[in-house]
Formats: sequence, C-alpha cells, structure tokens
Amino acid sequence: MQFAFTLEEILEIVGEGQTEGLTEVKVTGIASLDLAVVGDLSFLGNRKYRSEVAASRASVVLLPQDYKGEPSAGQVYVRVSNPSDSLARICERVEKDNWIKPDSGIHASAVVDPSAVIDPGACIGPLCVVEAGATIADGVVLESHVFIGCRAQLERDCWLKPQVTVASDCIIGKRVRLHSGVVIGSDGYGYSTVDGKHRKQPQIGRVVIENDVEIGSNSCVDRARFSETRISEGTKIDNLVQIAHNVVIGRHCLIVSQAGVSGSTTLEDRVIMGGQAGMVGHIRIGSGSRIGAQAGVNCDLAPASFVTDSPAYAHLQSRKTEILKRRLPELFKRVAKLEEMIDSKDQIQ
Repeated sequence: MQFAFTLEEILEIVGEGQTEGLTEVKVTGIASLDLAVVGDLSFLGNRKYRSEVAASRASVVLLPQDYKGEPSAGQVYVRVSNPSDSLARICERVEKDNWIKPDSGIHASAVVDPSAVIDPGACIGPLCVVEAGATIADGVVLESHVFIGCRAQLERDCWLKPQVTVASDCIIGKRVRLHSGVVIGSDGYGYSTVDGKHRKQPQIGRVVIENDVEIGSNSCVDRARFSETRISEGTKIDNLVQIAHNVVIGRHCLIVSQAGVSGSTTLEDRVIMGGQAGMVGHIRIGSGSRIGAQAGVNCDLAPASFVTDSPAYAHLQSRKTEILKRRLPELFKRVAKLEEMIDSKDQIQ
C-alpha cells in the first residue's frame, strides 16, 4: 500500500509522542528493526528485540517511554506509551487511505430476492446472493460472491470479504468484519445413534454476532441446535477456528488460529485461547482466563486461570512437570545403577 507521512503527520495520527532527533525524510514504508532502511518506520513492540534498535536504519522508530538511547543522524526516536498500538493506528490510516470503498448500490450480477430489504447506502458486490427477508443496513459492504440467507440481518457498517456465507436467520452486529471463507450458521454437529444408525438432530437455532467482532478466513461458527450460538462484543477470532453449536463467547475474547470450542461451552469475558487449543463441550471458562497453545481443556476453569498442556492444568505446575520430564533419562540411569549395586550385594551374600 502506498503512503507518505511527515513526522508531524505521524505524531498527529499517534496522538502522543516525545521526539528526539531530526529527519526531513518522509516515511513511505514500515519494516522490522533489522530490515528497515531510510524512509521506513519501525517500532520496538517486543523487548527481546531491544538490542536491534541502535543498529536500525529506520528514519522513525516508535519506542517505549523507558527506552534509553539516542538516535543516529537523520533519525528520530518517538517515545510513546505503547509502540505496538501506535503502529496499529498508523496502519489503520494507511488502510483507510488506500481502501477505496465501493459505491453503494447493487451490482448488476447480484441476485437479490424482491422481499429483501437493502438500505440505499449498502454495497452489494458482483455475484452476491441475498435471499428472501434478509435485511442489510446502511454502510454494509458485501464483496464478491457473498451469500446472505433468508431472514438474516446485517447491521450498519459490516464488511464481508469475498465468499463469506451468512446462513438463514443469523444476526450480524455493527462494524463486524468477516474475512474470506467465513461461514456463519452452518449446521451444528449433532447426531443421535438409534438402532446402530446415526440420526441427524435438526439444528434450528441461529448465530448472533455482536458489534465490533472480527473473524478470520475460513473460520466457522455453527448455528445452535436450538436458541443461539453467540459471539459477544469486541471478540477477535483468527483464521481456521471452529466454534460449535450453542457456544457462548464473551466480550473481548481472543481466539487464535486452529482452536476449537465444542458445543454448549461458555467462555466468559476476556478469555485468551492459544493456537490449536481445544475444549470439550458443556464447560465454563472463567473471565480473564488464558489457555496455552495446544492445550486440551476438559473441565470448568475458575476466573483468571492460566492453563497449558493436554489435558490442561495450571501453567506453573505444567512447567515444573516438564522440567522433571527432562530429567527422566538421568533418573532411569541412576535407578539402573542402584539396581546393579543391589544385585551385586545379593550375589556376594
């Protein structure tokens, strides 16, 4: 994406910053500390890269307030409260300036049922399908090949990327962003075994996505068997995540790629779930809990829990156990020597 910011414009976007140094160069790129060149903006978001700051050739470097050091000639250090967040604000401006919002209206190749209600301020892109009784509010953008099912509701300023599916009766809140391949409202995985055969349990509920949720590419949120599956306000879900039927995800949760939540499980507010973590059904995860990558959670967790491993248990205990595991080969050798000594004594006697 193309952009060119002066130092003054960067400070305006960030909204804060104590500067040290001088540069006349406009910022036209963003790069990591080690790869940055003149004209780039870089940042120190992780302290493990602190040693790379002094050698960086970036023209502008966003740094935490407590960083000690001086910029090189032609370079500016900008100390802010949160360099990563400041960079996000700049990237947000770049995205906004480079994304040309399509004109409102319905593309000639779209198929829209006459009973659907489309606000004049919405954009229905090429080859989209909007079924009977669907409601699409002002500012909604459907990029190409999006499918909206019967009676689905999309509230203001949603942005659905190509090939998103929102099935019948589902509700999508304000400013929700769904990336390519997301499926909202596919059938939950429910079968009962009768006379040795698997009989499908009809999934007649819906999915409700609250305001300011973002869901990454190829993630699926299943409709409820009855009632609703709900993703609450501000939650962010990565690519390739599976949310099963009747799950309730609280506000401002973070769920990382390839994680899975089984049916009827509840995550309370601000839960963080690491990559490839999984949960059994019908459990409750307390607010503020953290689930480590590849952890397998099979029971309720109290608020503010931190668990790792599979089956998951307290992180500190898990780390101690891991240390002991690494000592097992040495322990076996010692036991073998002790057994040899005992055998030798028995033979002498």
